[in-house]
Amino acid sequence: MENSAPKSNGVMKGGPRIVVDDDDEVLSPTDLSELLAEGTKESHDKAENCQFVKDFLRGRIQRELFKRGTAALYYVYSAMEEEIEKNREHPHLAPIYFPTELHRRDALARDLEYFYGEDWENQISLSAGTKPYVDRIHEVGESDPLLLVAHSYTRYMGDLSGGQILKKVAQRALKLPSTGEGLNFYQFEGIHSHKGFKQLYRSRMNELELNADAKQRIVDESNRAFGFNMMVFTELEDIGKTIKEEVQDAGLGHSHAEIMEGGDINKCPYYAAKMAASGNPSYACQLAVLLLRHPPCQVALATWVALLAGFAAWYFF
Repeated sequence: MENSAPKSNGVMKGGPRIVVDDDDEVLSPTDLSELLAEGTKESHDKAENCQFVKDFLRGRIQRELFKRGTAALYYVYSAMEEEIEKNREHPHLAPIYFPTELHRRDALARDLEYFYGEDWENQISLSAGTKPYVDRIHEVGESDPLLLVAHSYTRYMGDLSGGQILKKVAQRALKLPSTGEGLNFYQFEGIHSHKGFKQLYRSRMNELELNADAKQRIVDESNRAFGFNMMVFTELEDIGKTIKEEVQDAGLGHSHAEIMEGGDINKCPYYAAKMAASGNPSYACQLAVLLLRHPPCQVALATWVALLAGFAAWYFF
């Protein structure tokens, strides 16, 4: 029997339940979500192509760096969620205030306890590469809360998209328990449909009453947030060069250098995968042939294609 009551799209007593219409969104080029997708593409590509991220996706992860990265995220989310809580009734933040569904601080604390033990708080510290990011979040929270929309969008929507790929790679590379210990950050128990929630979140952003100047300021701040993330990646990459720890190899395939031996980029399955994903039919066929010829590369290719799909989902789903 059909119910004429409006669908819930918020938190209900007894646990969160996110419900949105299944129909495709009707978006305008002036919608904030579209301006953010278009206006951050370049920054997004730069972050995606950082060496640290590339190594991560190949399953070449040092456990110590993963731990430090988790600590960096803990400081970033602690700052962001502190400022969001302070400003939760702000007219531009209240519509996208989803603490039960999105907040990550407590999940990160559980991950840090897993990696460092009960005394984890005394074993971590705010790094030089993460401090500017944290300081900026506190600055906008105090003086210009509107810009918290940019930081919230950049982090949470990324966590619900590409972050899910990183979770799978890390679990395998670091041989983490299948029960999820050490990876609580990536698990959103209050969200039953990532696609549905992202659709809801974007629709809420698009309904904010903002003029063109305010929207551009949010886009600019989102690009700035990407820059801060890249600073963290660069710091971790530099630290990795000084650590003698043996890299945990998840067996995700050969290195890019090995695949490229011979110098023909057209024979590189990573390149073919990227071209196929862009809609080039000749490379789609080539990718299929490469998969047949290079069985050991299948998992690596799957990871790369999944990453592209994850980042594409950030923009289009």
